[in-house]
Amino acid sequence: MAAPSGARGTARPATTNPHSPTKPGRPLRVAIIGGGPGGLYAATLLKRLDPTRDITVWERNAPDDTFGFGVVLSDETLGGIEHADPRVYEALQRDFVRWDDIDIVHRDTLHTSGGHGFAALGRKRLLEILHTRCRELGVDLRFRTEAPKDLPRTHDLVIAADGVHSTTRETYADAFRPHLTPHRCRYIWLAADFPFDAFRFEIAETEHGVMQLHAYPFASDASTVIIEMREEVWHAAGFDELDEAESIERCAKIFAQALRGRPLKSNNSTWTTFRTVVNERWSHGNVVLLGDAAHTAHFSIGSGTKLAVEDALALAACLEERDTLEEALAAYEAERRPVVASTQRAARASLEWFENLALYLDQPPRQFAFNLLTRSRRVTHDNLRLRDPRFTEAVEHEFGCPPGTPPMFTPFRLRGLTLRNRVVVSPMDMYSAVDGVPGDFHLVHLGARALGGAGLVMTEMVCVSEEGRITPGCAGLYTGRQAEAWRRVTDFVHAQAPGTAIGVQLGHSGRKGSTKRMWEGMDESLPEGNWPLVAASALPYKPYGQTPRELSRAGLTDIREQFAAAAQRAARAGFDLLELHCAHGYLLSGFLSPLTNRRTDAYGGSLEKRLRFPLEVFDAVRNVWPGERPMTVRISATDWAEGGTSAEDAVEIARAFAAHGADAIDVSTGQVVADERPEFGRSYQTPFADRIRHTTGVPVIAVGAISSWDDVNSLILAGRTDLCALARPHLYDPHWTLHAAAEQGYTGPGADWPAPYRAGSRRPQTGRTDAPKPRLTLGG
Repeated sequence: MAAPSGARGTARPATTNPHSPTKPGRPLRVAIIGGGPGGLYAATLLKRLDPTRDITVWERNAPDDTFGFGVVLSDETLGGIEHADPRVYEALQRDFVRWDDIDIVHRDTLHTSGGHGFAALGRKRLLEILHTRCRELGVDLRFRTEAPKDLPRTHDLVIAADGVHSTTRETYADAFRPHLTPHRCRYIWLAADFPFDAFRFEIAETEHGVMQLHAYPFASDASTVIIEMREEVWHAAGFDELDEAESIERCAKIFAQALRGRPLKSNNSTWTTFRTVVNERWSHGNVVLLGDAAHTAHFSIGSGTKLAVEDALALAACLEERDTLEEALAAYEAERRPVVASTQRAARASLEWFENLALYLDQPPRQFAFNLLTRSRRVTHDNLRLRDPRFTEAVEHEFGCPPGTPPMFTPFRLRGLTLRNRVVVSPMDMYSAVDGVPGDFHLVHLGARALGGAGLVMTEMVCVSEEGRITPGCAGLYTGRQAEAWRRVTDFVHAQAPGTAIGVQLGHSGRKGSTKRMWEGMDESLPEGNWPLVAASALPYKPYGQTPRELSRAGLTDIREQFAAAAQRAARAGFDLLELHCAHGYLLSGFLSPLTNRRTDAYGGSLEKRLRFPLEVFDAVRNVWPGERPMTVRISATDWAEGGTSAEDAVEIARAFAAHGADAIDVSTGQVVADERPEFGRSYQTPFADRIRHTTGVPVIAVGAISSWDDVNSLILAGRTDLCALARPHLYDPHWTLHAAAEQGYTGPGADWPAPYRAGSRRPQTGRTDAPKPRLTLGG
């Protein structure tokens, strides 16, 4: 697509020009760079809103030049088009191919899931419809023409819809501040000369590695076919040495069964690496980015054209509604950025699922299909159950769900402990102990959540020494008095919530200690009454924080013994499970991360050496912890910082703890260094747990922004985790698990209401909201 020529640099578009419109918010002279669907649709909308506008579209290619073959649009996007321009909508309707099914073929087994609803048409046909509409409205279309470089000076508004390789974005890179992230797979966009019956995913396990086919119909005689594989598989298969024709022939042979022995077609197709595009700003002066120039989302969720068209709708509306161009462009970005960010998160989850496809090949066949369908988190267990109940019930049956039992309410066994369901109340620091002694608050806090139905309730991080506290309000297990107070809590749980297990998390603050309580100033040093800190290396957590002392051999021995002594007290206190806290930058986590462990002795350097002390502590605790009771380990699977723990390191850390007897790995992330840059989002830490589970075979606990019972069911049934730990949802609702059962209509051993609460086990009635339905239609 076309773009203004010019070198990358600090060029700044004019904010005033001699053609200023009467109302600044409604520019009269508009230049659109790029003749793709987003740019063309923006032109039609702006011209319809104000026929006096002078709108020109510059496109460097010919009218029928296009990348790819078919385009998929959602019902939501089509609804916006129908409302904004019925003529375009009617033309699209005549050419759409519609279907409901998704076919998944893996190891010669076909699974079909229905009820999804897709609409597609040829990309060339879409462009033809938009070309015709532009010409009807009087838009000036200039093909095979480079956009002039002075458009910002000569026009009121410049819309840069010049695609993923946007020259406009590069010209004003200092203003837009783009971030382009390449990914691990190569793909090629092709076509077949027949329509598939469904959206088809097919997996080929070749001698070179795993390859996948994505295909869908877009006409009565044609389908889009995308072949994708990891970069190393692409090289191993020799595609890097083949020309276009040879590549296409090879792909057709690999997927001959899916293609019914027919050849594939090309459209100047080349192997490409997908890049995620993110811009810190979308507008600069009177230049604004639209579609792939502003953002990209992986094709596996079919969102590129959809996002561009929705951008055009939003931009046109904001220009109509706002009084000035500056206000309109700001409103456009404010409206679209959250939507795009959500789509990009879903697309990234989908993209990474396919990058790591080899991990899932040995899943049971129906679970594999369910995992693929729910990979982006946009499709979930609950809406799949509505779309295709027979398919979902078959997956649940294969998983082992008794009839009528949601996946989250199936039991799970860890060593000698059987949990009645898959829900864990995640460890949450309460900072409400006095001298390390848990009091009435802890009894009520943990007791309420045990009565609330979770399979396992975890304490906050319980400190193994007075010096190992985070704050003065941290609970401990370094005295007999503390152990007796904890016994009061466990006795209550076992007596009043007999289906719930209670676990203790043991830890040492390391360099993150001697700070204020969270609500007084998180990670801020105490103004007085500080205690000395110790760590793997003498590095403060924050530049202005206390510098810890690097632990000597003698110090390491003392702390190892403190952990063992605390574990013995925990056993006598009646805890059912013990978790060793090796995450979030606390002492043991500080040994694991290369960013916080700069030691040059046997406890620093390689990952094997950095693991040495945490494993010594684990062994010491395991040796005194009762053999029938399970032990888990919480880790930070990434530091979210350059040079820190990687996803590959996390797998090896999990593998090492499992080899020493860990029964499960509780997979969290970050909080190791203060300058981290986490990528937050719904269940954003689950992919790390998923990877550990499928690489090592070790059971995992997923944690982090898991908030709905639908998410829990989806993650469990897809095999991405064994247990789900939820923190804030249990602060909002101590009876979260029981309420999840009631909302799903489940009654059974996985969520047994305490006898005094059973009268409330059904959702409370609410007032009627339905109105009488019309029954008669009478003529005039």
